[in-house]
Amino acid sequence: MTESQNGKRSKWTVSGSDMAMRTHNPIRAIVDGLKLEPNPDKEFIALSLGDPTLFGNLSTCEEMREAVCDVVTGMKNNGYVPALGMESAREAVAKEFSIPESPLTFKDVILSCGCSGAIEMALLVLANPGQNVLVPCPGFSIYRTLAGSYQFEPRGYKLLPEKSWEADLEHMESLIDDKTACIVVNSPSNPCGGVFNKEHLEDICRIAERHRLPILSDEVYADMVFPGQDFHPLSSIAKNVPVLTCGGLAKRYLVPGWRLGWILIHDPCDAFKDEVRQGLMNLSTRILGPCTVIQAALPRIFSETPSDFYTKSMKVFQENSELIYDSLSHVPGLFPVMPCGAMYFMFGIDMDKFDCFKDDMAFVTKLVEEESVFCLPGKCFEYPNFVRIVTSLPKEKTVIALQRITEFCARHYQGEQGSNGIK
Repeated sequence: MTESQNGKRSKWTVSGSDMAMRTHNPIRAIVDGLKLEPNPDKEFIALSLGDPTLFGNLSTCEEMREAVCDVVTGMKNNGYVPALGMESAREAVAKEFSIPESPLTFKDVILSCGCSGAIEMALLVLANPGQNVLVPCPGFSIYRTLAGSYQFEPRGYKLLPEKSWEADLEHMESLIDDKTACIVVNSPSNPCGGVFNKEHLEDICRIAERHRLPILSDEVYADMVFPGQDFHPLSSIAKNVPVLTCGGLAKRYLVPGWRLGWILIHDPCDAFKDEVRQGLMNLSTRILGPCTVIQAALPRIFSETPSDFYTKSMKVFQENSELIYDSLSHVPGLFPVMPCGAMYFMFGIDMDKFDCFKDDMAFVTKLVEEESVFCLPGKCFEYPNFVRIVTSLPKEKTVIALQRITEFCARHYQGEQGSNGIK
């Protein structure tokens, strides 16, 4: 700060807060730093953004649109509501997600501005500055963004591509110490599309129970699994472990811009009774909750959305995933990992066979320059030498993108020919 002799500032020097300066999104920090210059002779295809509405082939159903339009024209939900959310909306969430192992009432539900808002509140109520939180690696970037903002440490436990992205349980447990605040679990997952089976979730719960650690279960992709896979809410497994489950409308209902999420409180041990419930109530008052129009429409969204609406979008994700796996399995130097759900696909790169590129970021940058196809480098998820692509595109665009990736790799591959892949 510049000051004159009489103590007054001699020029404008407005500083940003320490928290603002600590805050960064790994994806934005990395992608914004890439010098991307697409090939002007080829249509740009972005396989990077986890927005299922981006290409226009997937959209919400008529029943959901009518529910929201009726609320708007009814003109009865334009004002403030309780910070925790409308009781009718919370009751609808409780009814939708109650299971025999974890029955819910509206008092066990807190509404938020999207699932990201739910994750923020859940982490803030569980972790203090100086503590650490166990997060999946590779994992959703917001966990690390929030850790930087609020000064707790994100400790990444390994996910294993050779085991369909199961957690390395030994590594997870080795990270726990007396400053560990909670374990974050994300299944189905971003960026991997991994889905934990019941036995694996039971193993994670045993670790949490041994160390008396609560779990934050990020289930924004709940029920988004492929045929042959089963989705298990973590609360259905955690008989002796308290869980805050975070979810939202964004992905399964194809409306990320509607910004409505929730926290479900599963507390079989009464561990949350004294402070966590009150803390969540306190945190919810900071911004007074999500859009009241969407809250008011929520009961009808849950009750009137036809079941085939979900199966249509999941069919797109599954067929694209199978197409990507079958195509990239035959590309020397690439190691595709078949997902089990969600809307993402990860493939590894054998950098020894592409030594013209020093890392995944150089690979991605050159792919854009030559083929106008943009994928997210694994570095965005603390997982170098992998790449994430989305599976929500129209099939014809997916085919074009795969052809370009194949041709690109053929030009730059410097090893013996062969095929790889992890099913």
